[in-house]
Amino acid sequence: MSAVAAPPEVVAPTRTQAWRILFAVMFFTSWAGNQFSPLLLLYQERQHYSTTAVNGFLGVYVLGLVPAFLLSGALSDKYGRRPVMFAGVVAAIAASTALAFGESGALMICLGRLLAGITVGTATCVGTAWMKELSQWPHDPEADTGAGARRATLSFSLGSAAGAVVAGLIAQWGPWPEQVPFVIHAALTLPFAWLVLKAPETARVGVPGSLGSRLRVKGHRRFTRVVLVGGPWVFAISAIGYGYLPVLLAGATEGWGIAYATLLTATALGASAAVQPLAKHIDSKDSARGLLAGLAVIAAAVVLVAAAAHWQSWPLGVAAAVLAGAGMGTAMVSGLLEVQRIAAPQDLAGMTGVFYAVSYLGFASPALLAALAAGTGVPAAVLLLAVAGLAVGCALVLVWNYRRYLPSAIVPESRSRSGV
Repeated sequence: MSAVAAPPEVVAPTRTQAWRILFAVMFFTSWAGNQFSPLLLLYQERQHYSTTAVNGFLGVYVLGLVPAFLLSGALSDKYGRRPVMFAGVVAAIAASTALAFGESGALMICLGRLLAGITVGTATCVGTAWMKELSQWPHDPEADTGAGARRATLSFSLGSAAGAVVAGLIAQWGPWPEQVPFVIHAALTLPFAWLVLKAPETARVGVPGSLGSRLRVKGHRRFTRVVLVGGPWVFAISAIGYGYLPVLLAGATEGWGIAYATLLTATALGASAAVQPLAKHIDSKDSARGLLAGLAVIAAAVVLVAAAAHWQSWPLGVAAAVLAGAGMGTAMVSGLLEVQRIAAPQDLAGMTGVFYAVSYLGFASPALLAALAAGTGVPAAVLLLAVAGLAVGCALVLVWNYRRYLPSAIVPESRSRSGV
């Protein structure tokens, strides 16, 4: 006999909706991924790693992210959101524990970064799909159609900002900067290994279909020719705007470089969070104007990063971080709304995972740019201008494709006017 699909749990809405628990879980798992970014200069100064090496630590993060994105969503579609998200929370605690021993050498740093990538890949992919499902009837009947995407992106942005700010402030002025930030995160995250198991399951566990079938993008040309064209820029600009830029401006911020890196991270992620309500209104189901707007802002941000690097201007760097965050937030929300319109319920987490996997490939851009600059002798500012030109080229591809590949199925808008 074939397996019978178990229906998702139906729970009566309460004053404290289940999405709030998931919001907190995603907040602390996102914290795990970004607390390392402000510490790049610290490792460079104290352990004498080269610029290429510290940007390589960012690249190791991607090695954990991409498989987690591809597998965790498909696994949660097949086996349920709760067990996979639980594994993500455990990985977050393990990541911070490994990084707390980072002073012992590059191996522990790489292990911690790999686990952090697995954490963020799992929590972001599964959490985004789960948040969408918990932000609709019967769990939250007052939420509008875009609430799930906005809540997921907001929790990611705020958690990433919190991780960077806490780690950066301790690294600049606090005691034991290579240990304390990670101990704090592990202690705060530990309770959520239990709380995540209390959230209602929404996946249709037991639906027939192999894991491989859930990884396929089933003929959605809009997904491959529109959404994935803009996807890599979401995190390419974040990595450039607050991961690579502080290293480029190390000479101009000598003595307070870690604090400056923290400022850029908080500024970019704050701008990302602030722009997300606007991004929902820019998005349209019969165009790609949300993604186009995001790419336009991202291209402008990369140009400003190039200018800041060329003139060694830290104020220009702050302005670039604002634009980087605005472009990231707009492109992320727009991309997720596109995915949620395209994907069938049983494919939602898997397709979300593919979107994030492609998006996070952009996180490797600082390592590639640093290697190119070191290997060719071409100034970083020139390479960044080439990157901005590539972003414009991708925007032109979107203009060419978006009306040719309209979504085949549109989720009807809710009549509710509820906000986040």
